[in-house]
Amino acid sequence: MTTLIEPHGAAELKPLFVQDELERARLKKAAESLQSVVISSATAGNAVMLGGGYFTPLSGFMGKSDAMAVVRSMYMANGLFWPIPILNLIHSADGIKPGQRIALRDPNVEGSPVLAIQQVESIDIFSPDELDELTVLVYGTTDRAHPGVANFSSQGRVALSGPIQVLNFSYFETDFPETFRTAVQIRNEISRRGWKRVVAFQTRNPMHRAHEELCRMAMERLEADGLVIHMLLGKLKADDIPASVRDAAIRKMVELYFPPNSVLVSGYGFDMLYAGPREALLHAIFRQNMGATHFIVGRDHAGVGNYYGPFEAQEIFDQIPRDALKIEVFKADHVAYSKKLNRVVMMCEAPDHTKEDFILLSGTAVREMLSKGIAPPIEYSRPEVAQILIEYYRKQS
Repeated sequence: MTTLIEPHGAAELKPLFVQDELERARLKKAAESLQSVVISSATAGNAVMLGGGYFTPLSGFMGKSDAMAVVRSMYMANGLFWPIPILNLIHSADGIKPGQRIALRDPNVEGSPVLAIQQVESIDIFSPDELDELTVLVYGTTDRAHPGVANFSSQGRVALSGPIQVLNFSYFETDFPETFRTAVQIRNEISRRGWKRVVAFQTRNPMHRAHEELCRMAMERLEADGLVIHMLLGKLKADDIPASVRDAAIRKMVELYFPPNSVLVSGYGFDMLYAGPREALLHAIFRQNMGATHFIVGRDHAGVGNYYGPFEAQEIFDQIPRDALKIEVFKADHVAYSKKLNRVVMMCEAPDHTKEDFILLSGTAVREMLSKGIAPPIEYSRPEVAQILIEYYRKQS
């Protein structure tokens, strides 16, 4: 009998990937005769997350009534707590009728193969006002300069709701065979290792010393058995470092600076939303589903630019009902190397320090150094990690 934390809203995970090979082959063949839709990259990411059990207990894509209930109250019509609508938005539903099965084709793989089959329950059209309301409540803005808003606004106004059967995990399994893991696989690995208290760390960037020490602090203070570094493998902003480079840098850091068997490095197939507080809640849900008991939420979690306050993603957890989630949050302040103490600290825990007592470098400054082949100070970045990033920037130039 498992002693792991229960999944969100269910007694067990609900992965929508068709596990049986014969049934999967039958569905693939049947899909060729179905009307098909090439979905957006964001929708493909939703399908991958549904397939892997990360979005338990959802059975597919939401319709307009659930989507608007979620953005207004963070609850679906059935009473399930959920912070962000999970939608299949398209530009036109010509020829598609409720009750029909359709093939969802993957825009991120050459030839757009079938990713999933959806049973269409409803076809809803969002008005411009409804889309604006949804966008503001999820992203806090309708500004198209916000990368999440720009991506969401490009997907269309027609929502196809209904359950799906997932036939593969897009490019994530083939491009990241050592890193991509479903919630089912991570939960099984946590169980195999005998971990009970598990800390999850979300990242879309390579990890510098502050990230490393933050994970170590959380593990020590929570008396955790293990850490899951869970990196986003999907699409980011154009200037972000590719997942393969992040993966190599993180694995090198774990190999050299963490005790053996204390860290599980893994990744998930999803496009970044940059939705700040709302996305932090979604991140917590799928970390609970993969078996983590605690989740690190740091300064400006899932943020971008100046669209959110530095601690809004932490504060939102204090605004939801206490029973909304089982996973607990480890709230972290900005973390930096103290020249006074000769170690990395949370800045809020060093009240006798001034800004000059810390080693603080902007992302722009670090990128400039790396692109010139200069490693940041060892107090900021491990030299072995810096070398991987220097090599990446060298190839870029």
